Amino acid sequence: MGKVRTRKVKRLAREVLELYRDRVSMDFEKNKQLVREIFVSGVSKRLANRIAGYITSFIKLQAKKEAELKAESATAQTDTASEKPK
Repeated sequence: MGKVRTRKVKRLAREVLELYRDRVSMDFEKNKQLVREIFVSGVSKRLANRIAGYITSFIKLQAKKEAELKAESATAQTDTASEKPK
C-alpha cells in the first residue's frame, strides 16, 4: 500500500512547484521552511508537513527517473557504437 494524499495536498504542492521550482530541493526540512514561508497563516503545521513531504517525494522520484533515462541513453549509445559495420 502506498501513501494516500488528498487533492488539497497535491493541488497546493503543484502550485508551490510551479511558482517556486528553483527553491524546491530534495531536503524535507528546506521544503517545509519554504511551504511555511509561502503559506504564512493559510495552512496548519500538519498540512504544511504533508505538502513538504509530497514535494520531497515528487522531486526524488523525478531525479530517479532522470537518472534512469540518462543510464538508458548512455547504454544505447555504447550499443550502437559497438554495432557499427566494418
